[in-house]
Amino acid sequence: MNKPKKTLFAEAMEQHKGIVFKIVNSYCQNRDERQDLAQEILTTMWLAYDNYDNEHKFSTWMYRIALNVAISYYRKDSKRIGRASEDEECLVHIADFSQQEERSEEVMLLYRFIGQLDTLNKAIMLLYLESEPYDSIAHSLGISKTNVATRISRIKETLKKQFESQDV
Repeated sequence: MNKPKKTLFAEAMEQHKGIVFKIVNSYCQNRDERQDLAQEILTTMWLAYDNYDNEHKFSTWMYRIALNVAISYYRKDSKRIGRASEDEECLVHIADFSQQEERSEEVMLLYRFIGQLDTLNKAIMLLYLESEPYDSIAHSLGISKTNVATRISRIKETLKKQFESQDV
C-alpha cells in the first residue's frame, strides 16, 4: 500500500531536518528570522516535492532548495542584515552541536569564520563540509565545478589566515 504524499514528505523532512537546521542557523540573524526562513524553506520544498527525482539523493535536492531559498531570502531584503541584537547573533550555530558534550574550540572558531563569509561562499562551505562532491555543489548552486574548486581553495586560504591571526 502506497503512503500518501503528505506522509512521505513528513517522513523525509523528519529524517533530514538537520539540513534545514544548519542552513537556517547559518543564515539567520535572530530567532524570528530563523523561524520565517525555515517556514519559507519548508513551503518551497512542499511546493517542489512533486518535481523531486528519486534517482538523486534526497539530501542533495533538499540542500539545493534550502540554500537557494536562504540566499534569495536575504537578497530580497538586505535590511535583514544587522537587525539582530548582539545576543541573538548566531555566528557559531552552523553545526548542530547539541549532541556533543565537548566542543572543540578550533571547531567553534572554524564555524564562526564560516559564518562571516558571504552567502554563496557560506553555502559552498556548508556543502563542502557535508562531503558533497564538487559536481553536486556546482549543480546545487548553479555555478561551474571550476568555480566551486577555485572558491573552496580561496576560502581555505582565508580561513587558514584567520586561524593564524587568532594564534589558536
